[in-house]
Amino acid sequence: MNSERGRLIGIGYRMLGSYSDAEDAASEALVRWYRLTDAERDAIEVPAAWLTRVVGRICLDILGSARVRRETYVGQWLPEPVRGLDAGNFIAADPADRVVQQDSVSLALLVVLDSLGPAQRVAFVLHDAFAVPFDEIATVLDRSPAACRQLASAARKQIHARHLSHTDPIDHDRVVRAFVLASGGGDLASLVSLLAPDVSLVSDGGGRISAARNAVVGSDRVARFIRGITAKSTDLDWSIESVNGLSGIVIRREGLVFAVIGFATTEGAVTDVWIVLNPDKLRHWA
Repeated sequence: MNSERGRLIGIGYRMLGSYSDAEDAASEALVRWYRLTDAERDAIEVPAAWLTRVVGRICLDILGSARVRRETYVGQWLPEPVRGLDAGNFIAADPADRVVQQDSVSLALLVVLDSLGPAQRVAFVLHDAFAVPFDEIATVLDRSPAACRQLASAARKQIHARHLSHTDPIDHDRVVRAFVLASGGGDLASLVSLLAPDVSLVSDGGGRISAARNAVVGSDRVARFIRGITAKSTDLDWSIESVNGLSGIVIRREGLVFAVIGFATTEGAVTDVWIVLNPDKLRHWA
């Protein structure tokens, strides 16, 4: 069941934006499987489909309670970043499926998914990322297949409204490398030139680490914010590593991961910067 657990974590991570919560959801689904009698398990024709439905229901419950927890969260909330595509080590075999998988685990998409209602998010992830039929999704959400189709469609429209599209990893990597060079240099104009005019920077310290309480918006303000970090924190080591399938930055202090930075880029410019500082969200980077 190890490979199945990885698949369930992959589903849970995309639904919840939290690797830790996804692990808990996957474990709970497997516990429910093993609690079945031999006769009950034998009666299940497709165990993987059964586990998918169960983890979907668990995630739906977690999403409902997460909205309550967010009300007391200190500062901005960001998804928990993962190394590469390591959301449960579930890597698709088909190259075309891997493109879909990369997009479905990107920080850009996870940020948008967090703005959706729980039912919309579950319907979209199960159908668009894991090709689960709507009649099966209906059993998870306790709604008709037609209603589930509408939920997924509404989610898709919101995502398209944010102009999210497949990001070319090579172009993205080139922009991130230029960003790192400009951040450490002395020419503020070089850094500004790499940023979209309406670029947004969000940092998540969760009340554990000092972070900006509100988003920093605008190329000049974001550039000065970044230069402020590099100027004050000379004891930090920056390295370019894969964050949720695309090049990002991992910052270490004395060998320990201090922050992970993800980016969204479009047409050679950075449109979004997400800085995760909350140590609870960086445990898997140790």
